[in-house]
Amino acid sequence: MLEAVDADLRARYPGSGDRTQPIHTVYVPADRASADTPAHWGAAAVELLDAHHEPLAELDTAAALPAVRERLLREPIQDLRIDFEDGYGFRSDQEEDAAAVAAGKILAGWAGGADAPAGFGIRTKGLSGTERRRALRTLELVLDSAGGVPERFVFTVPKIRAAEQVSALVALCEGLERGSGLAEGTLRFELQIESPQAIVGSDGSAPVAKMIKASGRRCAGLHFGTYDYTAACGVAATDQALDHPAADHAKAVMQAAAAQTGVWVCDGSTQITPDAEPENALREHYRLVTRALRRGYYQGWDMYPGHLITRWLATYAFFRGAMDVAVPRLRAYLERRDGASGVVDEPATAEALAATVLRGLRCGARSDEELAAAAPELTREVLRALVARQPITDLGVRKKR
Repeated sequence: MLEAVDADLRARYPGSGDRTQPIHTVYVPADRASADTPAHWGAAAVELLDAHHEPLAELDTAAALPAVRERLLREPIQDLRIDFEDGYGFRSDQEEDAAAVAAGKILAGWAGGADAPAGFGIRTKGLSGTERRRALRTLELVLDSAGGVPERFVFTVPKIRAAEQVSALVALCEGLERGSGLAEGTLRFELQIESPQAIVGSDGSAPVAKMIKASGRRCAGLHFGTYDYTAACGVAATDQALDHPAADHAKAVMQAAAAQTGVWVCDGSTQITPDAEPENALREHYRLVTRALRRGYYQGWDMYPGHLITRWLATYAFFRGAMDVAVPRLRAYLERRDGASGVVDEPATAEALAATVLRGLRCGARSDEELAAAAPELTREVLRALVARQPITDLGVRKKR
């Protein structure tokens, strides 16, 4: 009996795996997207950074601003969705057909481009009765135009409210794969959680957990929809925000449902933009990103080029500070001695510390060379072993008893 339970738990909660979670997902309306969108956004962000260097320098507690500027010039966007939903709106079928064909060509170019985002895809319209025909047609046209499913492609489906909708998505993916001669499991999707019914069902359950199970390992992430969700909860428009208690509750449920499943959780968007009052907007976005990071939401939406500055700045500052704390504690853990604080870390804490260091390396907050200079024994191989709670004695790390 217990062996069957063990096998079921391993299947449902395999852990995070080796995928690298991006720090953000950028949404660009389909009629504004082009192959050069990442470069244009990066250039606009650098221009804003240079124009407001002084207030940004005041936020820069980790001396990361030069590295952020270099990142904006080199790789400003890690993950991008060409948006056919709220950012695009309702157009004639002819107009959206043309936009879908154009999007497919852009994605195909990114799949083979060295300067492309590390991840990309589209956001379709929803699966309600009035939208689903259009959503499916757009998805098919994008894939046909791209010549198949580009590597690293994922599509985001908004306004998911029931696990049965996810089962339908799985059937859709299976049909598209069979019809196109694709390997099973090629198509993956993200679920956008924008409804209270996805968080608490009429029977008191958490439907979002059922959605992950129903996805059959095809669900790559859960994206929170700030404004639709808080509006559905009855929150006045003036108080709808990422840090509203209703939003915090929803994201906490999403986080618990996705924990150890390999499904990423992505924080929502903010309407605060660096247009009218750029300095105040930059400070507020920096605060919101930092707040999300401290709560374990390592990815969020970015809707404007100016968001890239404070996204990278807050992320670098967070992980530089976290790594400065984590590295000495991991060294002490490997040597089985108390740290300077007298804290004796357990395997679960070492797992979390190692995961933090890996995230910091993967996002570029610190380099492998910097880590090697501070702790040569903490290689990526050792860090991955700690995250997986695997024996590390075979990796050349000396352990004292």
